[in-house]
Amino acid sequence: MTLPKPEDLIIHSLGECRFPSPLQLGAASGEYHGEFMSDAAKVRFHVELERLEGRPDDLFFERAGPRERLFFDPSKVKAAIVTCGGLCPGINNVIRSVFLSLKYNYGVPEVYGIRYGYRGLNPAYGDGFIRLTHEMVENIHLHGGTFLGSSRGPQPVEVMLDTLADRGIDMLFCVGGDGTQRGADALAQAARRRNLPLAVVGIPKTIDNDIPYVFRSFGYGTAVEKAREVIAGAHAEAKGAPNGIVIVKLMGRNAGFIAAGATTASQEVNFAFIPELPFDLDPPNGFLAHLEKRVLQRGHAVIVVAEGAGQHLFGDLPVERDASGNIKHHDIGTYLRDRIIAHFRERRIEANVKYIDPSYLIRSVPANCDDAQLSDRFARYAVHAAMAGKTDLLIGYWHGLFVHVPMHLVTSQKKHLSPKSSMWLSVLAATGQPVLMVNEPVPETTAS
Repeated sequence: MTLPKPEDLIIHSLGECRFPSPLQLGAASGEYHGEFMSDAAKVRFHVELERLEGRPDDLFFERAGPRERLFFDPSKVKAAIVTCGGLCPGINNVIRSVFLSLKYNYGVPEVYGIRYGYRGLNPAYGDGFIRLTHEMVENIHLHGGTFLGSSRGPQPVEVMLDTLADRGIDMLFCVGGDGTQRGADALAQAARRRNLPLAVVGIPKTIDNDIPYVFRSFGYGTAVEKAREVIAGAHAEAKGAPNGIVIVKLMGRNAGFIAAGATTASQEVNFAFIPELPFDLDPPNGFLAHLEKRVLQRGHAVIVVAEGAGQHLFGDLPVERDASGNIKHHDIGTYLRDRIIAHFRERRIEANVKYIDPSYLIRSVPANCDDAQLSDRFARYAVHAAMAGKTDLLIGYWHGLFVHVPMHLVTSQKKHLSPKSSMWLSVLAATGQPVLMVNEPVPETTAS
């Protein structure tokens, strides 16, 4: 991860906070009430002392929380919520908690939902606004998906900003991953150029858990939990047939957090592959040789592979992109299946190979208890930030605390699973797989 400079962590503000907060909190410690958060409250970037050697130790995030003085008069605010990109457990929890916090904690009279992502802000697709009510959102947290709908791909920034201005929207909550936050950043910058007092606050959403400065995004825990259930079935299938081999492909376009998390939670996986580590298939040290040895010794094997793993194996096939600009990865799951079948057939070894792809199932379920709590906290911290006139920021989760992260930092890089991390070392310990399955030395990767 690229080390930011102190000036990179400064949060944009719309101006002077002239209105008192309606929240029943204190300015100092009290026995029976919470406290307002001061802008002076910071969270240190580095917490490990050895990490500070030769590095600046004066890097701090602004801590998130309710402010005593607000930029907006709550009684006159119009707010909107938009959800973009792929589904993720907990989106409906976020929508509901943003609405409840605005309506009942701050007394905001008008809260709108934007239908089908950023396209709902483009009049070319019709009127994308619906005014939210308590009855609409009362039970949405019990269901997966997004009550508002979603879409991929950008829309013209000036058109979206015109729509928000015409509607008199004061604050926009953008729930999504890196593509969504790039759009949010562009909206916030365009609003500044026009001197429009629009607060744009991002809420991180990705089951891939690859948003920087967010230790864990909501939905990741639920996805891992559901993936573990799939792996349990895969293990039963593998053991239920002679030389049974089952491949489970999980989401993880650029980062292997789901594959690693599900592997360590399951403890029944024998090989795990992530985008951050290369691997070969052919002998002497390629995966197929190790798989053959495992099957001959133990009679079965379970393989977990992230969707972005092994893309180097497809050679010079043409590159395609989705509506968000992301590279469409080739199907590593079916590729591995076919290569495994061919290998064992060539070696005249019986093998019963099965392939499971639960990708769209694990992301469309309701949030579990842990993610429900995390979703609620992300949502409420986002509302506190917007009411105080803070803009062009994402609510981050850093060393167990919620912080304000400038949007440009979020969109400048992705978070990856380091092969040096304790998480990947746990995967190696749980699977027993070799550290590297390559036939030629590879350059050492850097932690991020």
